Amino acid sequence: MGVVNVTPDSFSDGGRFLEPKAAIAHARTLIEEGADMLDVGAESSRPGAQGVSAEEELARLMPVLEGLRDCPVPVSVDTVKPRVMRAALAAGASMINDIRALRAEGAMEAVATSGAAVCLMHMQGEPRTMQRKPEYRDVVAEVAAFLEERVAAAVAAGIARDRIAVDPGFGFGKTVENNFELLRKLDRIAAIGCPVVAGWSRKSTLGAITGRTADGRLAASLAAALLAVQRGARIVRVHDVAATRDALAVLAAFDGNSQPHE
Repeated sequence: MGVVNVTPDSFSDGGRFLEPKAAIAHARTLIEEGADMLDVGAESSRPGAQGVSAEEELARLMPVLEGLRDCPVPVSVDTVKPRVMRAALAAGASMINDIRALRAEGAMEAVATSGAAVCLMHMQGEPRTMQRKPEYRDVVAEVAAFLEERVAAAVAAGIARDRIAVDPGFGFGKTVENNFELLRKLDRIAAIGCPVVAGWSRKSTLGAITGRTADGRLAASLAAALLAVQRGARIVRVHDVAATRDALAVLAAFDGNSQPHE
């Protein structure tokens, strides 16, 4: 899953793709590098981020979706707002990636009536405050229980289970230790029975252990992606598609699943 941030304040690319033409060009580059899907977001969810109005989010997002109508891979839209969900799905998005796991009023209905896929993510708190002092008794058990409850709620609302993916929310209201505990026991999240999305790319946890800024975390991001896939992740949400595909190709060869590259 290749990341396209149509925001002025993303931690990872600092507004480089805020203009629609730049975002569309970047999306097409990610497809050329081998992205199987895109994840387009127009509201930053980095720690400390301030929210934006639905009007502002739509003004950023819709020109990009229009420019990607003919793209050959599914497009996911990263949003928490039902109004934005409905507009994105009407514009051709195939998936909603919701860091609030469809808890906003009207969000569940927006997806349930669409036939689209959804990714339900765990987050303690909200982006503006989530990293101030996250606390858990048992982070793996609590995240798994939350995701199981949200999957059950989605199924009850009419969203077919085979349309649902889950994301433990690495970095969303978690300490460095929490993130690695979840990574070590990611098979518990996979046991829920829905594809697991893992988003480690350029995250601050990797900076905490390497001392590198966001643009210097490629090696750490690749290591985290490989560990996540080994432990059950089926989708990795990344900024560096080509490098991640190469790393995963080596892992596949090691596991005996590789095909010769033509």
